[in-house]
Amino acid sequence: MRGWLAMTLVLVSGAALARDRGPGVPEAVPAGAARTCVPITALRESLVRSDRVIDFRTAGDHYYRVTLPQACPGLGFERRFGYATSIGQLCAQDIITVLYATGGMRGASCGLAPFQPVTIARRTAKSG
Repeated sequence: MRGWLAMTLVLVSGAALARDRGPGVPEAVPAGAARTCVPITALRESLVRSDRVIDFRTAGDHYYRVTLPQACPGLGFERRFGYATSIGQLCAQDIITVLYATGGMRGASCGLAPFQPVTIARRTAKSG
């Protein structure tokens, strides 16, 4: 369809609020009111942390955490998804689809949630 902008984001490993903590999900502290939408042009990187948590890095190393309302099967393993939007923004009501690395297959489609600005805890190296 004319006017539809399809974007595919390849995701790397990555964060969540305390209730969403799990392996690979760094602690994050809310840093302001949640937003319904963010401009696609502001997004620099997407970090899939688990089947429920995605951190979006923006210019200036600011982060938005999206905690999906339900687990999105395969998202945490594949760490990549696609989406389509016609308004130049990614919004809480948009749907993402898990993309498999092999075979060009698509997986589960899942709804997003509000974009919560966060400060992500820095990991420190342990000596010993």
